[in-house]
Amino acid sequence: MGPGASPEEPIASTQSRRTRFPCYTLKLCHCSNLDCPEHLATVSPEAETALVMPYWVLAWDVFSWLGHRRFARHWSVPQIRDELLDRFAIPLSVDAVERYVGRYQRMLAARQHDPAEVARAYRRAKGLVLSIDGLQPEKGHETLYVVRELGQKRVWFAEALLSSSAAEVQRVLARARAWVERLGLPVRCWVSDKQDAFVTGIAAEFPDVPHRYCSNHFVRDLAKPMLDADSHAKVKMRQKVRGLREIEREVLAERAVEAASDQATPDEATPDVVLEYCAAVRGILNDNQGGPLHPPGERMAEALTEVRQSLQRNLGAKKGGARRNA
Repeated sequence: MGPGASPEEPIASTQSRRTRFPCYTLKLCHCSNLDCPEHLATVSPEAETALVMPYWVLAWDVFSWLGHRRFARHWSVPQIRDELLDRFAIPLSVDAVERYVGRYQRMLAARQHDPAEVARAYRRAKGLVLSIDGLQPEKGHETLYVVRELGQKRVWFAEALLSSSAAEVQRVLARARAWVERLGLPVRCWVSDKQDAFVTGIAAEFPDVPHRYCSNHFVRDLAKPMLDADSHAKVKMRQKVRGLREIEREVLAERAVEAASDQATPDEATPDVVLEYCAAVRGILNDNQGGPLHPPGERMAEALTEVRQSLQRNLGAKKGGARRNA
């Protein structure tokens, strides 16, 4: 699935909650040629992989939904697990969710590294602006060196190095040079901090390319009081926006009662609208991305304001049924 895709709901969940999930029968067969050395091997239909990969318990639509929630909306693994169980009656363990998240990540990385895909992304580009930075998850762990292209805002690749020596870093920069040669585009500039390995390595691999130093550290230190205030504002907003799980459980309980009594609601789309609002708000509250120039608390306030305005417009137009206490 591409980074621009946005699966909102698994196919199975679009079915009425009063019916079972769709079932498919797979017809297995053997080669009809008795002299074939693979005559005894069981063959599955080719179309099976269009629905689900062999030995998987999730179909492609649920797999895409899971990956989108994890990487686009930054949901936690327990949150994804609870949502799959509450909304779609798909029971998975935390380990299983983590395993499928890892598979999604590997597939997405493979697609991002595909030469044809990279060439399409840069078919209209006139030049490249590259950056390199080292990220250390925890003290004592190896540093992950990430090379990005800033014009298209695209991560090219990342490599964990046990040593931050100039020779090791230059090996990463040589790999970046191979990407540049494959694209056939000029490098306008390199951006990094003033780490000695970056300075010497870029000069060796890209001798005629300007090298500018990242001002993010300076801006981050300058904006530290503002970021502290922004973080405090996020905490206060999260304290005010509470009870999403209770609302979802109430909606699902009402739906279960209606399904058991076989009574249709005046507007069957209303529960789905409520659940989508809850999912949208949860995604907003879990968005911690940003920096001194794009504070996450400010974005959170803007997004929550948009949700409130949307709710008010729907209530004003008498959409979504009777007004609920929230």
